[in-house]
Amino acid sequence: MSHGIPTTTRDVPKPLSLQRKRPHPTFHFLAGLTSGVSSAILLQPADLLKTRVQQSRSSSLFPVLRSILNGPNPITSLWRGTLPSALRTGFGSALYFTSLSSLRQLVANNAANKPTTLTDVVLPTTNSSSVLPKLSNTQNLLTGATARVLAGFVLMPVTVIKVRFESDLYAYRSLWSASRSIHAEEGFRGFFSGFGATAVRDAPYAGLYVVFYELSKTRLSRTTLGGTDTDGNTNSNRSATAAASINATSGVVAAGLATALTNPFDAVKTRLQLLPKKYGNMVQATRLMLREDGAKSFFDGLGLRMGRKAISSALAWTVYEEIIGRAERRFVAEDQKSAAAAL
Repeated sequence: MSHGIPTTTRDVPKPLSLQRKRPHPTFHFLAGLTSGVSSAILLQPADLLKTRVQQSRSSSLFPVLRSILNGPNPITSLWRGTLPSALRTGFGSALYFTSLSSLRQLVANNAANKPTTLTDVVLPTTNSSSVLPKLSNTQNLLTGATARVLAGFVLMPVTVIKVRFESDLYAYRSLWSASRSIHAEEGFRGFFSGFGATAVRDAPYAGLYVVFYELSKTRLSRTTLGGTDTDGNTNSNRSATAAASINATSGVVAAGLATALTNPFDAVKTRLQLLPKKYGNMVQATRLMLREDGAKSFFDGLGLRMGRKAISSALAWTVYEEIIGRAERRFVAEDQKSAAAAL
């Protein structure tokens, strides 16, 4: 018998000030789109150089960079493929962040609906740097991987065009001419060249990224902002600048670790997308790369990819979390204002 004492999360009334109204999925889509497009345009030269290094079957960046700078229109050449890159990264980030937010919220809601004792109840707080629901490492891994593979599949045709634009093996003049050429020579299947290797790369990368990202934010909160509660949220008031710094630093750390672990799949993916007839499938490409270029070929472009991923992830996640965080804070302020007016 409970004697009128609530014993589950569904029985516990939440104070209005502790309720966090989640922004509509449109906010997540637009925030992801903004962060993705900005990082794609800014970092396109690094992406192009990574593709050229992997294409040339050389681990050296300088000969590739020298050939571009010595050619006509070096600045324009470094930003070749920006349009498909911005489309792919922008809408890919939008789909990724929207699906990631929805998946994490779904998992968090399912966990919250399970009967627990009063001592297990954890009310949402507004002083965390993260706008994502708090999940376990396994849940972070699975939701991150699922959201990334889904976005990657939808945007795969644009990814193939982007990689070929960045290489010097194709003389595409526009997205339309590239699409017509791929369809004429390879059929509809050509737009999904390398998807297997992309999925094998993206699933562990995205899952590991979210795990490392959340762990890093918790550790940084503890070391830089004083005491924390059991969820890793600081007990002091967190400024917007401090939260952004933690998110950006965590993005760099997570991207560097996840990129280093998944670069072999990226190298295979690039070969498949550039020369699908030669490399065939992921297993055949792996064998051919080992026979022709050795194990080092799986780490071609690693430094460039790590640098680009570190900067782009820090930028993308900081912009995304800042936009969503501002929306949440506005909703909370409006609710508190409405509550005060009703008294």
